[in-house]
This record gives sequence, structure tokens and C-alpha cells, in this order.
Amino acid sequence: MYNTLARSPLFSGLSEAQVQESFTRVVYQIRSYAKGEVIATAGEECRVLQIVLNGSVKGEMIDYSGRVLKIEDIGVPRSLAIAFLFGKNNQCPVTISANEYTELLVLSKTSVVTLMQNSEVFLTNFLNAVSNRAQFISSKLRFLSFKTIRGKLAHFLMDMDRQQKGSGEVTLDKTQEELADMFGVARPSLSRSLRALHHEGIIDAQKQKVVILDRERLMVELQE
Repeated sequence: MYNTLARSPLFSGLSEAQVQESFTRVVYQIRSYAKGEVIATAGEECRVLQIVLNGSVKGEMIDYSGRVLKIEDIGVPRSLAIAFLFGKNNQCPVTISANEYTELLVLSKTSVVTLMQNSEVFLTNFLNAVSNRAQFISSKLRFLSFKTIRGKLAHFLMDMDRQQKGSGEVTLDKTQEELADMFGVARPSLSRSLRALHHEGIIDAQKQKVVILDRERLMVELQE
């Protein structure tokens, strides 16, 4: 467990021995979940900090039309809903369920505060993690604001290109099925939009690699 935690962003900069020593001062649990089991529901109060020790989970949101929108997958050794542990309206924004057999480390708020008081490194890492989640949520909200699938694709490809040094060649890290889940659309609809952008000469899509051929026309899709 401590080897896994030492790789977590929350304990970055601490050795395995230091992590183990810090846990002598707090109370914690390890909970296990079967594949498909719900860990937390949207709107539920966040009372504990949970860190993935084994397996992975997914966060999903249901819109007013009943469509299920996959927000992200969370694997070892990341934490769940960290930005909602403290604060006035600390409700889980998404429903979290296990992708597979999963084990979570569970810490109460009191234990988290104790770790903060005893380790400046943990405190700094926690604040950085909260800031990173706020930035992720902001980016996700902007993504959801695009009304068309083409607009969502354009935003996704431009963002991936930026992350991959802006060469114009994007290596996709998700299958079309996973992208469809993330976009909240049917896979055939996503495939049609991807093919249309390809046939119009805006992109060259070849399996997991997409080359942006006409950046200006792709950016126009963001305005639609």
C-alpha cells in the first residue's frame, strides 16, 4: 500500500518510509468494490478522501435528457473528488463506479487535516491537486458548451495537439467508443463527424493518428 501511495500526486516528494510513518498518526480503511458497483452518487456529500490502490473507476454525469456522459476514468494511484472534500456545498458532482475490481484507501476529513498539519509536502500537494481539478472542471465545462459533435471534436483535437507540442500530428489515447462516451453521443454519430472532417480535407484520420491539415477551418468548428 505504501509503495502505491508514494507514487500518488498527494504524496509526491515523500519516500515510502515517510508515507508509512505519516500513516501511524491517522485512521484509515481499505474498501473493495466489484465491477460496476457504485462508489458514490452525484449529489452525495463528500465526507472522505478516497485514493485508488488497485483497479480503476469512472465518473459519469447524467444530463436532463437522460444521456450518460462519461467525464473520466481514474486509476492507480489517483484520488476521487478531491476538490469537493471541503467547502460549503461539498457534494460529489458525478456518479462514481468501479470499472473493475477496485480497492480504495479511505481517509476521513480529520485524518486528512492531520496529514496536512504534520507534512508541509502533503499540504502543498493537496492544494496543487485541488487547483488542478478546478482547472480540469473549467476545461470540461468549456468542452460541454460546444453544441455540435464537430465542435467537440475540434476542441478535443486542438487540445490534444497543444498537449503533444503542437506538431499538428495527434496520437489518440482513446478509442472511438471511449470518445463517444466522453462526448455523450452515439459512436456512429461520432464516426460520421470524424469521416466528414477527413473527407473535407480538414484532418487526415488514420486509426489512432490524426493529422490536422487545415487548422483555420478546424478552429471555425469551435464557433458553430
